[in-house]
Amino acid sequence: MLTAHDATSALAADTAGIELILVGDSLSMVSLGLESTIGVTLDTMILHCRSVSRAARSSFIIGDLPFGSYEASPSQAAVSAIRMMKEGRSHGIKLEGGEEMASAIARVSQAGIPVFAHIGLTPQRQHAIGGFRAQGRSSSSALKILQDALAVEKAGAVAVVLEAVPAEIASIITQKLRIPTIGIGSGNGCSGQVLVQSDMIGNSPPDRHIPRFVKQYGNVWEETRDAIRRFRAEVKSREFPDFKHTYLIKSDELNDFKQIAQEEDNEARETEE
Repeated sequence: MLTAHDATSALAADTAGIELILVGDSLSMVSLGLESTIGVTLDTMILHCRSVSRAARSSFIIGDLPFGSYEASPSQAAVSAIRMMKEGRSHGIKLEGGEEMASAIARVSQAGIPVFAHIGLTPQRQHAIGGFRAQGRSSSSALKILQDALAVEKAGAVAVVLEAVPAEIASIITQKLRIPTIGIGSGNGCSGQVLVQSDMIGNSPPDRHIPRFVKQYGNVWEETRDAIRRFRAEVKSREFPDFKHTYLIKSDELNDFKQIAQEEDNEARETEE
C-alpha cells in the first residue's frame, strides 16, 4: 500500500504495480500545507480521491475518512463512507479507531463498503494520546491494541493498519487475526506495508520531520529544486528556449508577416503626424 493525493502520484503508484492506494488524510500536510490532519474536510478528501481514481487503473483505492466525518455515530460514518464511494469513486474506506469504533465499522460494512481499520498510533487523535508517539510499548498498551484488532475484525473490517507498534507486538497480532495487517512503523511481521509516498520518494522540504520508520528510496525534492534552478538560470541567460524548443515558420510566410508589420508601423506613424 502507498499513499497518493492526486492523479500524478496515483499514476506513478499504479503503473509501478502498487496493489493498494490510500488517499490518506496526510494530504492535508503534504499537499495543503496544514500543520496536522485535523483540519482537512470530507469534501476535500473526496475531491482528491476522485482525482486519484481517474488516474489509477489497476490499484484498489481506499479513501481516508477525515477527523469529524465518522466519530459522532455509526450513521454519520455510513453517510460519509457512501459519499466517499459515490463521489470519490473509491473502492473502500479507512477510519481510525479500535473497539470504540466497532459499531461504525459494522454499519459501514453492512452497507457493502470494505473498511480498513487503523489502530496503534492514530494521528487524528494525537492530542488525546500525547502526540505522535509509538504505541504498545507496555504490556497493558499492547493488550489494548490486540483487543482493538480483534474488535475491528469482528465488526467486519477487511484489514487493519498498525501504526508505530513494536515489531514483536505487531507480529503476534498479525498471527492472531484472520484479516491482513498493514504495517507502518510496525516491523516486517505484518501482512503488508504502507508509507506516505512523498516521504518514501524523498519529496519533502529539508525542515519536514520524517518519521524514523520511513526509508527514502529517492531524493525527488533536491532533484526538483535543482531542475528549477537550472531552468531559472537558463531563462536569465537566454540559453532556454533554444532552437529545438521552438516552432518554425516558412521563410516566405515570415517575410510576408514582416512586410505587413512594417506597413502597419508606417500607417501608425502617418496617423500620429
